[in-house]
Amino acid sequence: MLAELRARARDALEPAHWDYFEGGAGDERTLRANEEAFARVRLVPRVLRATGPRDLRTTLLGTELRAPILVAPTAFHRLAHRDGELATAAGAAAAGAGYVVSMAATTPVEAIAAVAGPWWFQLYLQPDRDFTAALVRRVEAAGCRALVVSVDSPVFGRRERDHRNGFHDLPAGLCCENLRDAAGSVRDIAMDAGLGWAAIGWLRGITGLPIVLKGVLHPADAELAVEHGVSGLIVSNHGGRQLDGAVATADALPAVAKAVGGRLPVLVDGGVRRGADILAALALGADAVLVGRPVLWGLAAGGADGVRLVLDSLAEDLDRVLALAGVRTPAAVPPDLVVSP
Repeated sequence: MLAELRARARDALEPAHWDYFEGGAGDERTLRANEEAFARVRLVPRVLRATGPRDLRTTLLGTELRAPILVAPTAFHRLAHRDGELATAAGAAAAGAGYVVSMAATTPVEAIAAVAGPWWFQLYLQPDRDFTAALVRRVEAAGCRALVVSVDSPVFGRRERDHRNGFHDLPAGLCCENLRDAAGSVRDIAMDAGLGWAAIGWLRGITGLPIVLKGVLHPADAELAVEHGVSGLIVSNHGGRQLDGAVATADALPAVAKAVGGRLPVLVDGGVRRGADILAALALGADAVLVGRPVLWGLAAGGADGVRLVLDSLAEDLDRVLALAGVRTPAAVPPDLVVSP
């Protein structure tokens, strides 16, 4: 099903926009490695476990979801479909999935909030702290339930497809609506190579929202995150769009989860395409997964209905593989359910 949606999305999109969504950094080694890492995992199911009906419900940071699945933050949804993030939000809400809204959304966060279910907001901490604080207050007022801070982007990764296509800006009429300042001007996202742990302390000082760090791959950074009082981690390599050659997320996940030791939720993104991938992620130490590109395929192919189809299909597939593996709930998935050759 996802392969069919992917093909339909490719037909629907302009080639440069397709490459923007599909591409990664450098030679795209990490982009490929994310899927390959899940493909290497082998499941060792249990039998005669009398699971009965499965219960996929998962609670993260006080929010109950239908299944341990969230929409990953991705930019520029109006390139994929005219309704953009509104369609993504509506599809995610209909599927009972969480939605992490990108800072680079092409729709204002207030409009997204009006149709969304539970949603979080992805944030690049800007060198202009006053602007960052104003944006945090804005998303708080709109009903955001957590801030997802991307910490893997001191500079932009080099994305060869975009350079080859000359795709460096949005078409006329589209912009990053959540980067408007008080004067109504739209700012560029500024990556900050001077960003350090003190910035996380500053952010904790201006908001009561839970703070989730996205882009953690090293267990030592996971330990530091716990020490700095964050509320959750996302094991992520930015979908292979930042440091090419970085470790695949499924390979990095077990060490990060071990370092955290259950003290806060650990999520993972990158390469999740099947219910078996979600099951593997849970066994490797994740509490939930985020899905990026497949949601964009659904959006491009069918708007809100396409997004819902992707998320419903993943949840239904997870339910099936849980039954086949002899597990009733996501929280009960044991680590010995997987082996890695």
